[in-house]
Amino acid sequence: MGSLFRSEEMCLAQLFLQSEAAYSCVAELGELGLVQFRDLNPDVNAFQRKFVNEVRRCDEMERKLRFLEKEIHRAEISILDTGENPDAPAPREMIDLEACFEKLENEMKEVNTNQEALKRNFLELTELKHILRKTQNFFDEMHDADREEESHTLLGDEGPRIGQAMRLGFVAGVIQRERIPAFEQMLWRVCRGNVFLRQTEIETPLEDPSTNDQVHKSVFIIFFQGDQLKTRVKKICEGFRATLYPCPETQAERREMAIGVMTRIEDLQAVLGQTEEHRQRVLSSAAKNVRVWFIKVGKLKAIYHTLNLFNLDVTQKCLIAECWCPVQDLDKIQMALRRGTERSGSSVPSILNRMDTTEAPPTFNKTNKFTEVFQGIVDAYGVANYREVNPAPYAIITFPFLFSVMFGDLGHGFIMFLFGLWMVLFEKKLIKLAQDDIFGMFYGGRYIIMLMGLFSMYSGFIYNDIFSKSLNIFGSAWNVSKMEWYNTTKFPPNEPMKTILDQDGLLQLDAAKCYRGTPYPFGIDPIWQISDNKLNFLNSLKMKISIIFGISQMTLGIVLSLFNHSYFKNRLNIYCEFVPQLIFLMSIFGYLVLMIFIKWFAFDAVSGKIAPSLINTLIDMFMFQAPQLKLYGGQVGIQSLLVIIAVITVPWMLFVKPFILRNEHNKRFQLAIKYRDVRMLRNGGLGDETAEVMHHDELQRQDSASSEDMMDQQTRSEPEFDFTEIFTHQAIHTIEFVLGCISHTASYLRLWALSLAHAELSEVLWDMVLGIGLTMENGFGFAIIWAGFAVWAVISVAVLIIMEGLSAFLHTLRLHWVEFQSKFFIGEGYAFKPFTFEFDTSREME
Repeated sequence: MGSLFRSEEMCLAQLFLQSEAAYSCVAELGELGLVQFRDLNPDVNAFQRKFVNEVRRCDEMERKLRFLEKEIHRAEISILDTGENPDAPAPREMIDLEACFEKLENEMKEVNTNQEALKRNFLELTELKHILRKTQNFFDEMHDADREEESHTLLGDEGPRIGQAMRLGFVAGVIQRERIPAFEQMLWRVCRGNVFLRQTEIETPLEDPSTNDQVHKSVFIIFFQGDQLKTRVKKICEGFRATLYPCPETQAERREMAIGVMTRIEDLQAVLGQTEEHRQRVLSSAAKNVRVWFIKVGKLKAIYHTLNLFNLDVTQKCLIAECWCPVQDLDKIQMALRRGTERSGSSVPSILNRMDTTEAPPTFNKTNKFTEVFQGIVDAYGVANYREVNPAPYAIITFPFLFSVMFGDLGHGFIMFLFGLWMVLFEKKLIKLAQDDIFGMFYGGRYIIMLMGLFSMYSGFIYNDIFSKSLNIFGSAWNVSKMEWYNTTKFPPNEPMKTILDQDGLLQLDAAKCYRGTPYPFGIDPIWQISDNKLNFLNSLKMKISIIFGISQMTLGIVLSLFNHSYFKNRLNIYCEFVPQLIFLMSIFGYLVLMIFIKWFAFDAVSGKIAPSLINTLIDMFMFQAPQLKLYGGQVGIQSLLVIIAVITVPWMLFVKPFILRNEHNKRFQLAIKYRDVRMLRNGGLGDETAEVMHHDELQRQDSASSEDMMDQQTRSEPEFDFTEIFTHQAIHTIEFVLGCISHTASYLRLWALSLAHAELSEVLWDMVLGIGLTMENGFGFAIIWAGFAVWAVISVAVLIIMEGLSAFLHTLRLHWVEFQSKFFIGEGYAFKPFTFEFDTSREME
């Protein structure tokens, strides 16, 4: 049936690769991506394997590339991405790559070190320039001050000192602006107010050479008296990480220093510019090749990591590997090995041998960008067993269809369809945005979103529902002029329905009086949208179709189990599981679906009022009672027979299979005892002649020694038979199926419940937001509509499409995982994970 309906046929193969050709062969297999290697050295430590040094060298090259990538991003240089996927480099190219990366790393480190030192010098000179400029005003004030004030203490509480000329000392520096308040308080408390602080802000922020961040600083100058205060002030400045600079006392010296500082700043700016240009040239050159380098190093590392899984033969000249591969692609694998051998120049060809094994192969389902999302939904629940029926192709139709039953709205479905179609048409342009976690989920499910929107549009046509309104395309099949309330109220001819409803307020449709007899051609009649008893009609309809869809999907699941039993040649499961399960489901719930269709065809709009209730009929069926209203003749006898048949299938599922298995086990056990007796006789327990006579009489048909060995091997390979365990498992399986049929049928009523909720929310939103403005007949209604439309549109998208759509999606997911797949899907396999470079090249720039 192909890998779409059933996983690919796999085989275990053994590879014999010459040491000089192993690297090239593995590289070709990585490009092909169809081989999953097994670890033949599970007990060997990762640091003791043959190619561990090569893997470490690749790790070191990746570290250097990440360093270069970080520097490129810091320089705001875009990395060139041409989409090129280079081949895996030859082993001898590793030395060239290492030398290239080592040179670039050392050059970048040297440039960064020099640039940081230059920036630090530039920062110091810039700060000194601001100090000389800002503190000039402070010294001008001191120069104009009275000399007598200098001979007093700063607090002025001691009078002039005779014969002692005192001058104030000072220190100047810069400090971060946010530390100024705490700095002032510390100076005041430690120096007890015997210092004088002046500070002013530097208008332009300065660049920190270590972090490249912009820092706001202030210039300060502190006046003090005595060496003891000088020591305290310096310690406080050191504690607050303030930078102190030498500042001359005379104006001439300060002017001379400022001129020298400006000259040095100009020289540093020129050197910094040249350094930055050289750094940009190096990084720009690296940015053109860094992506290709990442891919090459990633492939190198992947190849050597894979080679560590291989085994060496006794001659140390051949590598032995075991791998899973698809049988259909063996020719491609052989061609890849041949290309690798020719590429390496080896004269000895690589050998691939198929191996016989009892181990369960991995599950491999080939997918494309369309089927990938549906296969992912199935695999999220569990990977299918090897060659088990794959639910994914059926989910392509059933998943969006069941979603649309709950989300049926032509308008909302059209918006969802447009969103999915937009992502499909521009998928190549949007692939970069898909790296975001939230948008990446929508982008990955773009095809299923488009199908869900398309199917929702179809269900919206069936429900005749577009933003809670209906489309009257073919004309209504109801004539309300025949209703009693219409005849008792005198309305002019051709009076609009809106005027009639405004006066009466109620529209209770009576099929016996106003139904014309010809149904609406497609979907639900639009008259039900304005009817007050529409919920009674829609609930009845949607509940019935929910049951029909649910029973149909569960029946499909049971039929798919027949395909599994037939493929694996398990006739016992066909007669002891599939047949009674199908009979049980059809006897009760299939009969319920049949009654729904009988009721639809047997009763028309006029006689519908006297139609029997299906729930009451089902209750009478299990109570073996005659219903008050019958759907057809002989109904009581048929219903009683169906109940009896359904009851009989329960012990059929419970007892038959375990006892048949026990009987078969006993027969094999007796046969194994006979073989054992024959071997004992042949090994000398009796004479040769006696052994031959017993063998001829008892086992005439199995007279070859090879047949005996085969039977003995088969007996040993079978698991130990435990009747209690088998019977318990069968009992659990039977109870789960019987109760599951009831609970799963009720679970499908969520189709009706969510459809009703979505329609009612849409109607409430229309009436509460747009309906207010639409009912106004003055000019003020236009403003209400204009403002209300924006609110209605936002809530419709956020609540009715996104939130309601997510809710319907999760409910559809549950129906497929539990109600559908539980009928045939085991899901205890493990996925096929081939050695491929696609995964490595897709994340090389993360």
